[in-house]
Amino acid sequence: MHCSVNLPRSLSSFIGLYAALKKAGYNVVLSCPAENESGTGSSSATPKPLTEPCEYDTCPTGSPAEGYNASNTRLNYVNSYPVDAVRYGIKTLAPQFFGGSPDFVVSGPNIGNNLGTVVDISGTVGAACEAAKEGIPSTAFSGDSGSQVSYTTLASSPDSSSSVAAHVYGALSAHFAGVLLAGGAPVLPSGVTLNVNYPAVDSCGAAADYSWVFSRLVQDASAVDVETCGSTVLPYEAAVVGTSGCYASVTVINATSKTDVDAATQSAVLGRLGKLPLSCLPS
Repeated sequence: MHCSVNLPRSLSSFIGLYAALKKAGYNVVLSCPAENESGTGSSSATPKPLTEPCEYDTCPTGSPAEGYNASNTRLNYVNSYPVDAVRYGIKTLAPQFFGGSPDFVVSGPNIGNNLGTVVDISGTVGAACEAAKEGIPSTAFSGDSGSQVSYTTLASSPDSSSSVAAHVYGALSAHFAGVLLAGGAPVLPSGVTLNVNYPAVDSCGAAADYSWVFSRLVQDASAVDVETCGSTVLPYEAAVVGTSGCYASVTVINATSKTDVDAATQSAVLGRLGKLPLSCLPS
């Protein structure tokens, strides 16, 4: 499987996910903003040469608008927004490394959850939506734990919350991608992406601790969703992540409007995820 990943390239969460995907046997290339672009939604601009160093001084002032790590050309940056980084990964890097389009785009894991209407301003979700609009199946991942720290903390502070989160969220995201892709193409209905949110690692320090719950973006008691757990109204994702325990929310959203989708579209995705396995919230 060829996978393009979008996230700030110098964060510990980046290394955790990259390592987990490589360990799972995926062919991965990274295309990531040079700086932290959190909260920029689906903003887009022409990439420009750097007028200051990349985040954590990972590239110097004056570096070109797009570039790569000298020791690993699969680790790339784009000096613009997440949408531009994922577009560069799909249109420029994937043909170079894969000989064609990627099979899947992973965006994140973002540091901090992207729940409900927050998806409108999330750069992580914006990048996943852009991939879907480009015709590439995608998922945005976000987790409650972690801080904006350099990847070097994985070695210098291996027991810190950020390091634990990087490894746990990376392993969970790689597992999720594997389950979703196992059924072959088409991976997802056209025009949608998935929004996955993880709770804090404080009481959930291992990937095996987590359960997956199919959810909707916003609370709507009048909604008619796909039937799961004996109900045709899905729990909203903030309620899932906020429930005591280790519950991760999985929501299907329209990649253009960033809103909930209809029951038929939910059903098509639900059928792909049975082997996660999916769970119900406690009653």
